[in-house]
Amino acid sequence: MVSIKSFFLAMMAFAIMFGCSSNNTDEENKIILEEELGEEGPEETEEVAYKLPNIDLNNWKVTLPIGNPTEVKPPEILNYGTNGILKPFFYNDSINGALVFYTYPGASTANSSYSRTELREQMVPGSNNTNWTFKQGGNMKGKLQMGDVSKDTDNKYHRTIIMQIHGRLTNAQRDLIGQADNNAPPILKLYWTYGKVRVTTKILKNLNASDTEILYTDAWGDAEGYTFEEYVGFDPFTLEIKAAEGRMEVILNDKENKVYDDIHIQKWGVFENYFKAGNYLVTKDEGAFSTVKYYNLEVKH
Repeated sequence: MVSIKSFFLAMMAFAIMFGCSSNNTDEENKIILEEELGEEGPEETEEVAYKLPNIDLNNWKVTLPIGNPTEVKPPEILNYGTNGILKPFFYNDSINGALVFYTYPGASTANSSYSRTELREQMVPGSNNTNWTFKQGGNMKGKLQMGDVSKDTDNKYHRTIIMQIHGRLTNAQRDLIGQADNNAPPILKLYWTYGKVRVTTKILKNLNASDTEILYTDAWGDAEGYTFEEYVGFDPFTLEIKAAEGRMEVILNDKENKVYDDIHIQKWGVFENYFKAGNYLVTKDEGAFSTVKYYNLEVKH
């Protein structure tokens, strides 16, 4: 494809060549042309470089704010670029090299009031049955960025959860307490809150609770929470979660960290866990929406 500048220079060369005096030699006309165009000649059209996010989706499924809700697992999720169901919610920003998570208030899971476009770790692709404990450990690190987000009636940005460690009951634990599913509380939620990253965790309400009693969701309450000092706003930033026996650490931009190593984390060791990452919008306001971009995401065990 010819650029506008190249077309203009070609026309100028045409005018110069045919406007030169007929008394000039071909060599003299060539000199005149070179002086008008400069030594470099016409500019070549630049190629646009497309970038892709550095995210391996083989061990993730995604939940969407539609259906009951709709989930897409491996291997189908690997073809998200051509998947008509995923395209509106889960797509590439190929200019900046990011995977975009878009969501709005819609369908929610059985144990939540809010909707999401969010990844759920699957250690065995396509299955939720294999998970990890804090004793086994796990690390998740991502580079991400808040995109467009709506505001509430007080003109404040809506909040969204961008990372989690979620608990899960084993089948034996589920049957022991007579629960219908394997759901357990999330031990960790990381929010984008008005331009800052906020950490929330769970605490055991009764430290003398038995090994059976602590399996119930209502045995756990919300801790006070912690907000990192750094303002990330709408710029890219990195978040890392490190989980090990009796310890959990959250690190923002490789410099500011928050460590949890108290009795509550030690007691939490009874549960299985899985990582989550994406865009879990914490509002049901009409017309609300949010967009989160992930440039890379990596999990290690």
